[in-house]
Amino acid sequence: MSKISPFLWFNDQAEEAAEFYVSLFPNSRVTNVSRYPEGSGPLSGTALAVSFELDGVDFQAMNGGPGHPFTDAISLFVYVESQAEIDRLWDALISDGGAPSRCGWLLDRWGVSWQIVPSLLGELLSDPDPEKAGRTMQAMIGMSKLDMSALQAAHDGS
Repeated sequence: MSKISPFLWFNDQAEEAAEFYVSLFPNSRVTNVSRYPEGSGPLSGTALAVSFELDGVDFQAMNGGPGHPFTDAISLFVYVESQAEIDRLWDALISDGGAPSRCGWLLDRWGVSWQIVPSLLGELLSDPDPEKAGRTMQAMIGMSKLDMSALQAAHDGS
């Protein structure tokens, strides 16, 4: 277990969210679910806290009740290698009430902010030719879900 891991506060969907997230990424699993003990009223037996790994990164989640909504001030950043991977993750994460945003950002159905970004983008934006990097930036700013072919075409000036 790493010394530092993201901690996500859900109203009452931590276990559902963790199970969904681990279904999306390789090398992922729920590692522990702590449940409210019997005698906890309507919460008895439901998940209190969930530990899970996403592609080997440790996460913690808790059902802490309402009043602590997620914001895009913190997001989960996912590097991907192909357009197919962008499409798969994007479509899954915005399903059932999620919402697209701009420049590769989206909100999932629980309000968690994600960035689905091709590793190619860093290469294109760091091109020593400022015109190529600038065209790439302008193309990215106009996108919601990132399109690798369109980013490359903008970079190349075609």
